[in-house]
Amino acid sequence: MDDKKNIILAVLLTAAILFGWPYVSNYFFPTANPPVTKIEDGKQVPVARPDADPAADSPAAVRDRALVLKESPRVPIRTPRLTGSINLRGARIDDIVLPTYKESIAEDSPAVRLYSPSGTPDAYFAGFGWQGEGLRAPDRNTLWTAQGTELTPTSPVTLSWNNGAGQLFEIRLSVDDNYMITAAQKVSNTGAGTVGVKPYAYISRNGIPKDPDTWTIHVGPMGVFNGAANYDVNYTDLDEGPSTQSFQSKGGWIGFTDKYWLSALVPAADADFAGQFRKGAGTQYQADVALGSNMVAPGKAVTQTQRLFVGAKEVKTLEAYQDAGVPLFDRAIDWGWFYWFEKPIFALLHWLFEHIGNFGVAIICLTLVVRAIMFPIAQRQFSSMAAMRALQPKMKALQEKYKDDKQQLQLKMMELYKQEKVNPLAGCLPIFIQIPIFFALYKVLMLTIEMRHQPFVLWIKDLSAPDPLHILNLFGLLDFTPPAFLGIGVLALLLGISMYFQFKLNPTQMDPMQQQVMGIMPWMMMFIMAPFAAGLLVYWITNNCLSMAQQWWLYRKHPVPAAATAAK
Repeated sequence: MDDKKNIILAVLLTAAILFGWPYVSNYFFPTANPPVTKIEDGKQVPVARPDADPAADSPAAVRDRALVLKESPRVPIRTPRLTGSINLRGARIDDIVLPTYKESIAEDSPAVRLYSPSGTPDAYFAGFGWQGEGLRAPDRNTLWTAQGTELTPTSPVTLSWNNGAGQLFEIRLSVDDNYMITAAQKVSNTGAGTVGVKPYAYISRNGIPKDPDTWTIHVGPMGVFNGAANYDVNYTDLDEGPSTQSFQSKGGWIGFTDKYWLSALVPAADADFAGQFRKGAGTQYQADVALGSNMVAPGKAVTQTQRLFVGAKEVKTLEAYQDAGVPLFDRAIDWGWFYWFEKPIFALLHWLFEHIGNFGVAIICLTLVVRAIMFPIAQRQFSSMAAMRALQPKMKALQEKYKDDKQQLQLKMMELYKQEKVNPLAGCLPIFIQIPIFFALYKVLMLTIEMRHQPFVLWIKDLSAPDPLHILNLFGLLDFTPPAFLGIGVLALLLGISMYFQFKLNPTQMDPMQQQVMGIMPWMMMFIMAPFAAGLLVYWITNNCLSMAQQWWLYRKHPVPAAATAAK
C-alpha cells in the first residue's frame, strides 16, 4: 500500500514540475534566446529575426524610414562601430546602425538598427538643447548649420544656430572608435543683457523593446545616481504609476537598457544634474538630463559637456569607459546579486574563447577548470558515497530488524554512521557549490553580447539559444512544432542519459520514496532544461561526464564489497 502511495506521489510531483515549471521559470529564469535556426525539409536554415523592423509597406510601419531620412538635411556618422547620420532639423541623433552586429545569423541579415527617426516604426533618438526664461532657444524644428561634412573619430562636427536676438548656440559633436558621442554645448551672448541658459539632453523612444523585463534580467529605464545603480523603474511603473520619476545626482548616467544594447546620457563626473524618466502620449518614453543654470553676461560664452553612449553592452568596452570615469558603467549589464562571482566566470570563459576560438569548447574547458578547482571537495563527496555504498548490507539489515520501529531505526542508523565515520550529508556540499556556478554561467549566457550568435558544432549555431533539433518531430521531418515543455532536443536527451547513469553510481536511498524520486529526476531535468540555452546544457553534460569518470576512478580505488553490490 505504501509503495502505491509513493508511486502516486512521485507521479503527481513529476506532473506538477513538468507543467508548472514553465510558468515559474519564465518569470524567475527566462529561458534562452529565440531559436536562430529551423528545420525545413530535413535541412537546417537560419530564422529571420521575428522582431525585426517591419517593411515599409507593412501595416505596422508609420512611414518608410528611407523617405523620412531624405526629408531633412543630414551629416553622416561613420566609425568602426557606428554608422548613421545626424538630423540637422532639431539637431537630433536619430539614425544609428551597429555594423558589427547582425539581426540574425543569416548571411544576408541586416545590421542591428538602434536609432530611428521620429515618424518611423520604433522611433528612437537623442538630442541636446537649452532652456531659459525669456530665452529664444532652439527647438525640434530648428534648422542647424553644420561645420564639417562627416562625423568620424578624427573629424568632429559643429552645429550652430543664431537666434537673431544676440545668442549663438553651438553643439560640437565628436565620437570615439566605440560608441561614445561627446557633445560640447556652447552659448555665446552678443546681446545687450545677461541671459540664463540651462543645458539639457534627452533620449526618446517609442514602444518598449522585444526583450522581456524579468526578475533576473532588467530591461527598461535605468541609471546610476549618487554612486548606486538603480533598476527600480520599469515601463509598467511609468504606465501605471506617476508618469514622471525624478532623481538628483552628482555624477552618474541615465538611459534605457535593452538585453544587449544601451542608450545612455552621461553628464560630467562632477556635474550636479536632475535626471528624469517620463511617459508621454501612447507608448512614448523619455529619459533626460538637466544641468544647472548659467548666467551669461554680454560678450561672454559658456560651454558645458555631456556624452551619449549608443551601442552594444560589451563587457570590456563598458569597463574601459568605467575606468575612464563613468561611474558603475558595467552595471548596465544586470549582473545581479552574484556580480562578484559572475564577472570572474565571464572573464575566464571569454579568455578561453579568445585563445580557443570556439565558445562551446571554451565552455567545456571552463567545466574542466571548475572541476579541477573543486576536486578536493568532490573527493570528499565521492569518498562519502563510496563509504555509503559499502554500508548498504548493514543498513539493509537494520531496516529488516527495525522495520516496525522507525524511531529506533533512525537511532541505530545514526550510531552506524558515527561508528563507521560516515557523513550522509557530505555528498550535498558540491551540489550547493555548483548552484552559484551554474547560475553565474546562466547569467553570462543570457546577458553578455559576447555569447550572442556563437556557434559550437554541427547543428548548434547559437549557444545562447535552445537546441533547435527536436526529437518529437524527428528533427523537423514531421511538420509540427512540439510545445515548449515537450521540445526535447538532442542535448536535453544527452543530459537526461548522463544524469541517469550518474545516479546509478550513487548509493541506493534507504527511503523507497526518495529512491523513486531519484529514479525519475534525470527525466524531469531533461524536460526542465530543454528550453534553456544550449551552452548551459553543454556545461551540465560535460560536468556529469566528468563526475561519472571521477566516481568510476574512486570506486576502483575503494572497491564496493560484493554484498553491497548484491544489496543494490
